[in-house]
Amino acid sequence: MMIYHKAALIKEAIEGLNINPDGYYVDATFGGGGHSRTILTYLSQKGRLVAFDQDKDAAQNIIEDKRFLLVQNNFRYLKNFLKYFDIKEIDGIIADLGISSHQIDEASRGFSFRNIGKLDMRMNKNNKKTAEYIINQYDEENLIYIFKNYGELPNSKQIVNSVIRRRKEKPINTSEELIETIKSFIPRNFENKFLAQVFQALRIEVNDELNSLKDLLLQSTEVLKTGGRLVVISYHSLEDRLVKNFIKSGNFEGNINKDIFGNTIKPLKAINKNVITPTEEDISENKRIRSAKLRIAEKI
Repeated sequence: MMIYHKAALIKEAIEGLNINPDGYYVDATFGGGGHSRTILTYLSQKGRLVAFDQDKDAAQNIIEDKRFLLVQNNFRYLKNFLKYFDIKEIDGIIADLGISSHQIDEASRGFSFRNIGKLDMRMNKNNKKTAEYIINQYDEENLIYIFKNYGELPNSKQIVNSVIRRRKEKPINTSEELIETIKSFIPRNFENKFLAQVFQALRIEVNDELNSLKDLLLQSTEVLKTGGRLVVISYHSLEDRLVKNFIKSGNFEGNINKDIFGNTIKPLKAINKNVITPTEEDISENKRIRSAKLRIAEKI
């Protein structure tokens, strides 16, 4: 079994699912199986749980239970797989969008700026696009877009110019080489935040994370039964904004559309008025969940 962190906000997330013992549920991000194992304790022998994880390492945490099925693929294919399994509608979906401790701590995966390793960052190792490829092959315009929009870095152009100058001399293959290339832009006393934003930008591009999330949210309204719950835990503002807007308005821009009677047209309603965040006690147990935000919605 791979070592994964304790599932984030597990009590609040499971309560948010409002589990029907005979219901059908989806864990969109299986990882170490923390949420899945807890959900199974609430299910009767009639209940079912389908979990998704595109990282093949997650299969080492598989749960031997006839009510459980692990799909080793991206959750963006949720609807297709449910159709394949002849599951017409489900009672709830949970998605914990954070990367796992296993992925962060494994230097060869290249997710963390704290580890010296290849610039990889692929959640699915069959994906041919790595962070190393992006850094060395993307043109200036695309690199600026990634760092500006996915990393929210104001000096994206200067960072990219430095990267391009360096890669003309020698390819940038490791996290150490990338950090060395951009070190002059790292603000004093904010080193970790800056580097986290740089690595976040690359990881989002490698794994097409925001588009995958959009696909999941759109499909959730098609597969959830009326009264079914959607529970999403996000870790940065880009993800949380998409989730918040979609729950609020049914679209990712947050534009409110109304019918002729003035009623808002949307498929979901928010269950928690205010976003749920970890307690100090939660953070003391696992500092990596300090930025977690939990939102719960119900299919109307």
